[in-house]
Amino acid sequence: MDFGAEKDLSSIYGRLDSTLKVMEETLGIEASIRGNKIFLHGNEQSVHKAKQFINEYYSINSDGYTISPEDIKFALRAIEEGKSNKHVIAGDPGENISSTSLKDFFLSNIPVSSKKKFIVPRSENQKTYIDAIKQHDMVIGIGPAGTGKTYLAMAMAINALMKKQVSRIILARPAVEAGERLGFLPGDLHEKVNPYLRPLYDALFDMMESEKAYHLIDKGVIEIAPLAFMRGRTLNDSFIILDEAQNTTSEQMKMYLTRLGFNSKTVITGDTTQIDLPSAKISGLIEAEKILSGIKGLCFVYFSEKDVVRHRLVQKIIMAYEKYGKSRSDDQ
Repeated sequence: MDFGAEKDLSSIYGRLDSTLKVMEETLGIEASIRGNKIFLHGNEQSVHKAKQFINEYYSINSDGYTISPEDIKFALRAIEEGKSNKHVIAGDPGENISSTSLKDFFLSNIPVSSKKKFIVPRSENQKTYIDAIKQHDMVIGIGPAGTGKTYLAMAMAINALMKKQVSRIILARPAVEAGERLGFLPGDLHEKVNPYLRPLYDALFDMMESEKAYHLIDKGVIEIAPLAFMRGRTLNDSFIILDEAQNTTSEQMKMYLTRLGFNSKTVITGDTTQIDLPSAKISGLIEAEKILSGIKGLCFVYFSEKDVVRHRLVQKIIMAYEKYGKSRSDDQ
């Protein structure tokens, strides 16, 4: 394909070279650059996809966006899966969000005040999740670890704060492992619960400079607290994230769901395969899934092992555990 004299590829040569390698691997073609021409070799369908991809990639770069090869790889795979699968948002029957182009996919980016220019979805379900958070005041994301449930919710919260859509961010987690034994742990209350809140701090500091994050925490603009601290509060003008919701009890989940105030948004995340509650306790997340499904304005987004964006071994480990769990169920 010839870009012609009117299009200068020199500004993106380095990025394009690494991107073409990703495209070759993902689409199963061969690609090379000579001057303003890109030569593509492969089956007709794959070459057609490659041409569309290159034109969109050039357009995205012309708009000032810089995309990493890793994000490109995830996007290409997600777009291919999205063309053959519908992703329905539970709670709003008939509604679906599907990516049809690379440009549409990357325009779902989340600008954050950070070391990174923006955060982009890395799977079709992640894009569905981002769009659901934009459109609804309550979103419940359920799926295995490493699928970006909490990370993307955090990015959306920071973005909402930047745009002054909310005046504060509240991040909560049940401190299940501590249970009634918090009083026996050394240190003050902050030191007792801090280990259980550490993953939320990690996500926050990955998107925002530490100095700015600590400043906002000191001012109370960003609050990271155990779920128990939510009792008795009405949370107005806030973006609230409840992480590890599978470890809430039925009572805790009901308490949390009724905290939502005016001009507020909440995202609840959890993995129903990793419940740490005592066996006699019912998971508040599983119960909420049964009680709340079908309520308009509240939606569930489901992730699978295909959405895992950590090390490739994590996806294989999750699949192995699922297979093992099914075989045990069949034997019983």
